[in-house]
Amino acid sequence: MASSKIKKGDQVVVLSGKDKGRTGTVTQVMPKDGKLVVDGVNVAARHRKPTQVNPQGGIERAPAPMAMSKVAVADPKDGTPTRVRFEERDGKKVRVAVKSGETIDG
Repeated sequence: MASSKIKKGDQVVVLSGKDKGRTGTVTQVMPKDGKLVVDGVNVAARHRKPTQVNPQGGIERAPAPMAMSKVAVADPKDGTPTRVRFEERDGKKVRVAVKSGETIDG
């Protein structure tokens, strides 16, 4: 797949799961696994024992990867979920929101 519909830095809306309806910015994309990491969404808590590096120990919270199919790109106009299509504008291949026809920067 030469160019992905969802890229790092995109605003996305979660479509299903415990975080349904929440929006966030994509921080990492894993196209081979079909997963991505969204900042502040799908946060996993891990209980750590005290170590020499971290003598306090405690609960570490970090966003976990989630399936690409669970998110949709947020429309640049109103922030609602939209599908993405590719168009050629000014001789360049650009991503366009299907709902509003707005160009998605990125």
